[in-house]
Amino acid sequence: MPRPRSLTPDQIAAAALAVLDRDGLAALSMRAVAGELGMGTMSLYRYVDDREQLERLIVELVLGGIDFELDPGAPWPAGLTTLAERMRAAVGGHPAVVPLLLAHRHSSLSSARWGEAALEVLTGAGFTGKRRVIAFRVLIAYLLGALQSEHLGPLSGPGTEALAALPETEFPRLSETARRARRIGAAEEFRCGLSVVLQGLERDLGQNGEQR
Repeated sequence: MPRPRSLTPDQIAAAALAVLDRDGLAALSMRAVAGELGMGTMSLYRYVDDREQLERLIVELVLGGIDFELDPGAPWPAGLTTLAERMRAAVGGHPAVVPLLLAHRHSSLSSARWGEAALEVLTGAGFTGKRRVIAFRVLIAYLLGALQSEHLGPLSGPGTEALAALPETEFPRLSETARRARRIGAAEEFRCGLSVVLQGLERDLGQNGEQR
């Protein structure tokens, strides 16, 4: 008779996320997570099949707390902004999770729920057909790219300092832009960039001509 299971999926996911946060995506393995849980690697196989399942558990843990309810009376850009900011808040201090969000977007229930909520907003705004596909992909591309840039190449980081120190005679625009960038906070950068994306989508929606 098999021994009763004593670990929940959330406990395993929390241990895997701890490994990911501390040591990075390359360090995530069945052995590392088993060590985090204080058990043997083979014992962990009683609960999960492989690293891919660990990754799915992490994504579900990180996104599972997102509130997908929106104010039905809010303008559609406000709805998408709310969803994007909730995603940013959920990812928070877990930068190594960002690549997993894209890799497991098709297998994570919480990711699917976020996508459904965003598509519902886009549909209500009037996006249909190919235009809705492109709008959704643009939104995802900005969101994941912004999250990765915020954590791996923040404006407050050494990369910006290095660019600001470039000789103005050879790189006048780049060095000046970097110096200004140092004064922009992460939240402001995210909100302003998202606003540019949404304004572009709004202009596209308002264009006359054949619906794509």
